[in-house]
Amino acid sequence: MRLFLGIDGGQSSTAVLIGDESGRVLGAGTGGPCNHTASGDGGERLRRAITESVSAARAQAGLEQTVRFAVACCGMSGGPDDKRAILEELLPADRLIVANDAEISLAGATTTGRGILVIAGTGSIAFGRNDTGATARAGGWGFIFGDEGSAFDIVRQALRCALREEEGWGPWTVLRQSLLEATGARSANEALHFFYTSEWPRDRVAGLAPLVDAAAVSGDEMAREVLHYAALQMATLVASVQRKLWKKGEAVEVAFSGGVFQSDTVRDRFRELVELESETCCGPAKHKAVEGALLEAWRAASIAIAEGWGL
Repeated sequence: MRLFLGIDGGQSSTAVLIGDESGRVLGAGTGGPCNHTASGDGGERLRRAITESVSAARAQAGLEQTVRFAVACCGMSGGPDDKRAILEELLPADRLIVANDAEISLAGATTTGRGILVIAGTGSIAFGRNDTGATARAGGWGFIFGDEGSAFDIVRQALRCALREEEGWGPWTVLRQSLLEATGARSANEALHFFYTSEWPRDRVAGLAPLVDAAAVSGDEMAREVLHYAALQMATLVASVQRKLWKKGEAVEVAFSGGVFQSDTVRDRFRELVELESETCCGPAKHKAVEGALLEAWRAASIAIAEGWGL
C-alpha cells in the first residue's frame, strides 16, 4: 500500500495528514511553528516541529516510524528554499515536493487546485495557478508595505478614521470610542502610540478587526467604508493575478479564506466585485491548507480524489 504525506508548516503551528492510495486519511498530527530557519535555533525548531507532527500522524495511523512515503508534499511558511535540505533529511519519500504555503492552500481551495485564492487574516495575499501550471501572486508584502485588506490593515484604517475625527478634519465615527475602550487609551493618538509598542504586536492589533465589523453592522458609515475598501483592495489583487495567468473571457475559479471573510460586509462586497467578470465564480475555500498538501501529493501520483472529499 502506497502512503502519502501532506504537511502545512506555518508560523504558529505545523499540521500533518497521512493518506493511502485509496484516498483515505489514516492519521493526523500537529507540532510547533517551523518558519524562519535561518534565525537562531530556527533549524532545530523546524526539525522538532516536523518530527513531532509526523510521528503523531504515524502513530495515529498505526504505522511504523520508519515507513516510507510515495509522495510527501510540504507547504512551508516563509518559502521552501531554506528548508528543503532539512526536510530531505527527516522525511523518507520517493518524491518530495517542497512548496510555499500559498501553493498548498490553493491546492485545496478550488475544485481542481487551479484558480486564484485570496487569504486575508492578520496579513493578506492572492495566489493563482492556471491549467499549464504557471503561477502568479499579488500582495503578501508584510504589514509595513502591504497586507492590503488584512485584519491588521482594517484596524490601521479604522484608527486613521479615529485620528481624523479627533483632530477635527474627519467625520464623527463610533470607531474612535470603540478603539479607546478596547485599548484603554485616553485618545486615538495614545492608541496609535500603543500600537508601536511590544505590548501590541501585529496579531493583537489585527484582533481588533471585529470591532470595525460590529461598527459597520450598527450603521457607522466610516466603518462600512473601511470594510468596503478592504474588499476592493483584495478584489484588485485577484484582478492582477487573473490578468497574468488567464486571457479575458477564460473561466476562473476564485476562492477566499481567512478571518477577514467572516465579515458579511467584506465577503459580500468582495464577491460582488470579483464576479463583475462574468467568467469568474467565487466562493469559500473548499479545504484547509494541510488537506491541500495531501491532495497535491495524491495528484503528483495521478490519483484522482472524488469531489466532496475532506476531513
